[in-house]
Amino acid sequence: MRGVHDSYMFLGPWRWFDDSMLNCCEPVEKIMANGTTFSKVACLAHCNGAEVEAFHTNDSAMDNFRSYVISSSSSENFHMIVSYHRAYLKQTGSGHFSPIGGYHAGNDMVLILDVARFKYPPHWVPLALLWDAMNTVDEATGLYRGFMLLSRPQRASSILYTLSCRYDGWDTTAMYLTKEVPQLVSSKEINNIQDILSVIFSSAPANLSYIINWVAEVRIQEGESNFVSEEERGRLSIKEEVLKQVQETELFKHMIIWLSSGADFMCNPNLDGHNSIDKIASEVCCQGAKVFRGKVGSCNATCCRTAELRSSDCDIVDSSTVISGKVIVENSECGVEMLVPYCQRDSGCSNRHHPSVVDALTILIFTLPPDTWYCLKNPKLREDFCSIVLTNNLPDLLQHEILHLRKQLHYLVADVCSSST
Repeated sequence: MRGVHDSYMFLGPWRWFDDSMLNCCEPVEKIMANGTTFSKVACLAHCNGAEVEAFHTNDSAMDNFRSYVISSSSSENFHMIVSYHRAYLKQTGSGHFSPIGGYHAGNDMVLILDVARFKYPPHWVPLALLWDAMNTVDEATGLYRGFMLLSRPQRASSILYTLSCRYDGWDTTAMYLTKEVPQLVSSKEINNIQDILSVIFSSAPANLSYIINWVAEVRIQEGESNFVSEEERGRLSIKEEVLKQVQETELFKHMIIWLSSGADFMCNPNLDGHNSIDKIASEVCCQGAKVFRGKVGSCNATCCRTAELRSSDCDIVDSSTVISGKVIVENSECGVEMLVPYCQRDSGCSNRHHPSVVDALTILIFTLPPDTWYCLKNPKLREDFCSIVLTNNLPDLLQHEILHLRKQLHYLVADVCSSST
C-alpha cells in the first residue's frame, strides 16, 4: 500500500454550490456521462450536510409513502425526493429524480417539481401511478427505486474528513473494507492489536488511502494580507480539534507503534512527498481556481498548473495558516488561497502538522462497521479492541465525525454490494 493522501476541496466562504462540489460520492464526469443511482443521490445529500432517510419501495408500502408525502408537503422541516421510471408517466427517458412539491388530498395527487424543465414543466400525478413508477428495478444496480427524506441536521455535518470515489479502484477498496476485512480478522491467527493492523494493511488495495480525504477550504485571493475572518477561524478551530482528538485516541497510538516497527509493505507517510502540504496545496489551489473560472472537471487536468505557492502563519496563537497560490488555468492567472488546519503535536511552530495519512487511516478504521471485529477469535483481544474503537468512548466531536463517515460508507458500498451479488 502506498502512503499517498491528498485533500478534498470545500468552498467554505461561499453560499452557493457548484457541480464539482458534488464530487464526494461519485466523479462528476461519470454522473454527467451515465447519470447516478438511488444510493449515490442519498450519499451526495448526506455528505453535503443533510440528514437522509432512504426507502426502497420493496421495503416500504404505498400507504407509508402517502403519509410521508402529506407530512413533507405540510412541513418545512423535511423534503422528499422520489426516484421513478418516466415511462410509467408516458414521458421520454428512463430513471429520474425529482423533489415533491405538494399533495392534493381530494384527488390523491402529487406535485412533481424540477423534472428538466426544457422537457416537462412541474405537473400533478396520481399518487398510485407515481408509486408504480417508483416500484421498478434500476437495471444499473438491480435494486428497487424509491424515495428519500432530507432534513436539516441537528448539528454540523462532517468537519474534517470525507470519503471519496474520485479515483479508479474505489469500489474495490470499499468492498475490501466492508467485506474482506471481517473475513481476514476471523480467519487469521491474531494475538494483539499490532497483528490486527498488519492483517488489514498487508492485504489492502494499493489505493486504500485514496478513499479517505481531509477537507481543505479554498477562497479567491484578495490582496496580500492573508486575512482570516472570525468565521473562518471558527471552522479551522473545529477542524484542528477533530485532528487533535484523532491523535489522542488509543488507536492512533497503536498505529504509530505499528508504523515504527518497520513494516516493509507500507511507505512511511511522514516521509512520502505525496503527503506534503506543498503538493496538497498545489492540487487543491489548482482545483479551486478551475471552479472559480467555471472550468469544472478532473482535478488532474493538464490545463491547470500552479505557478507559485506561499505559506503564511496568520496568527501563531490560533495556528491559522494560509497557503496562497498563483494558478494558471488555460493561460489565465487566478489567485487562490487554502486555509490549512494544523495540530500542535508538541511545543514550537516547527512541530505543527496538517492532517496526514496516519490520521486518515486511523479514522478510516474507526469508520468500519462495529461488527467488523466481532469475529476476532481471541476473546480478550476482541473485548479490548472493540473498546478502543467503540464510538461511545470517544469525544463528542470525533464521535459525530465517525458516525457521519460510517453512514457515507454505507451509501457508497450499497450499489457495489448489490452488483456483486
